Amino acid sequence: MKIKMYIHYAITLSSFILCTISNASGLIHVKSSQVNSDYAKTKYPIVMAHGFALGFSRIGTEKFGLDQFYQITPDLVRNGANVFVAQMSPVESTIVRGEQLLQQVDQVLALSGAQKVNLIGHSHGGPTVRYIEAVAPQKVASLTAVAGSMKGTPLSAGLTNSNFLSKAGKIVIGNLLAPAITILEGNPKLSINYEAAMYDLSEQGALAFNQKFPSAALPKDCNSNGVPRTENGIYHYSWIGSSKVTNVLDVLDTAIVATGVVLMPNEKNHDGLVPICSAKYGKVIRDNYNLNHFDEVNQVLGLKSVFAPDPISIFRQHANRLKLQGL
Repeated sequence: MKIKMYIHYAITLSSFILCTISNASGLIHVKSSQVNSDYAKTKYPIVMAHGFALGFSRIGTEKFGLDQFYQITPDLVRNGANVFVAQMSPVESTIVRGEQLLQQVDQVLALSGAQKVNLIGHSHGGPTVRYIEAVAPQKVASLTAVAGSMKGTPLSAGLTNSNFLSKAGKIVIGNLLAPAITILEGNPKLSINYEAAMYDLSEQGALAFNQKFPSAALPKDCNSNGVPRTENGIYHYSWIGSSKVTNVLDVLDTAIVATGVVLMPNEKNHDGLVPICSAKYGKVIRDNYNLNHFDEVNQVLGLKSVFAPDPISIFRQHANRLKLQGL
């Protein structure tokens, strides 16, 4: 009787552990009650990767929550795409985030039965998806960087060179904001490393990362473009906006972007947080959308300039681009 009880306990405990591990990554498989077309139906699943600090997969629940790629992912699904949203540490090094993403890419491949994925990364998600190509290129069909900090941003130096801002940034972002996001995402065990994140987002840190993981998709300078399709057969795309304050009603967006403008006085061409030069990668779809860094993922809550293009439509068109490319 005791043996049966121990066996039952062991099976229950094993099941709990396996369940905990499978949910530890926080991977979201986006669903929709209806599919209206196959316009965005790519051959391979699409995996979205969020950025730094205010980057998250979903805060709250599916019914009562906020998605990072606001209204974008359900629209892709309604148009035939198979979409997953990865969950990485909001404040961590590129490699740690990359390893977290790699685990979820493997989950997507197992769940979908696909051999590859199309990775789309916003902001720090740009170099994060590049890490997957570096360590597991056989699992990648395409990489897309949306305002990706591919060569870093001077905003990082602006926050770390000042003793006051460095301490304040660590308290506000590293000790308060990042832990709060992990809790709201339901994954408080995600690691947080403010210093490592700020270094990797700096121009110096990005240079070190790119030297360790070189790619022909990275332009040599601001006046050139990267290779759209590298020798490993992977396609590379990018786009970025060039606007700053776009809607004064979007208080959070305006405050953060305005801070970025102040801390990057020598950088004129940027989306409020990331320089256009840094974001250029592979085939540049466009580098002057009337969007700022948060508008690019339709945040906050879709508020943007009345004259701005629809970010939802931009992502939908890109999925169709990948589809037509056979990806």
